[in-house]
Order: sequence, then structure tokens, then C-alpha cells
Amino acid sequence: MDYHFVLQDAVSRLWGSRRSNPDGLELLEVFALLDLELMEAAPQAVSFDVAGAERSFVHVTSVPRLIDLLEREGAVVEALGLAQRLTRFDQGEDLVTRLSEKVGALDAETAVDGGMA
Repeated sequence: MDYHFVLQDAVSRLWGSRRSNPDGLELLEVFALLDLELMEAAPQAVSFDVAGAERSFVHVTSVPRLIDLLEREGAVVEALGLAQRLTRFDQGEDLVTRLSEKVGALDAETAVDGGMA
């Protein structure tokens, strides 16, 4: 769990300094992806046992931060893919819904624009 929190803190700090150090956004992406890969490889790193429940996961902020950044940059399909991966940890379902709608709208717009060309 320590590795998760180190990566998550790094993402938070890089996000906080994005105006003074925009190059740090590249590292933000690297650290957020590493955090997600850690979570996928070792779910116990972000979970804890709760009496009467199978498993509970800690609230993750690094991956949603990257998803938000990708969406702002127009990489909606990539953001959706990350949101879908995050649902394994009982998080990101709202992101999947919103981004799926956005991808659908973009696909419909492309189809209409493509039909007019």
C-alpha cells in the first residue's frame, strides 16, 4: 500500500504544480499508469478486509486525475479505457457512464460529418 500512496502523492503534487511546471504532466501520466498497473498486479496493495464484506478498496485519486487530464486533451477513448479498468476496484463507474456517452456522441458526430463529405 505504501507504493500506491507514494505514486498517488506524486500525481497530486505534479497536478498541483502544473501551471509552474507543465512538463510535469508527462510524469503525472507515467505515475498514474504505474499506480493502476500496481493495483491490477497486486489488488491487496489498495484493499483491506472489512468484516462481512469480501474486500474494500481505498479511494484512488491518481487514475481519475489522469482520466480528467486525458478527457480535457480530447483523448476520450483512452480515458474511457482507463475508467473501465478502474471499475475493478469499485470506482469509476460514473466516469465510465459519462465517457461512454461522450464517445457515443463523438462517434455519432463523426458518422454525420462523414456522411456529408
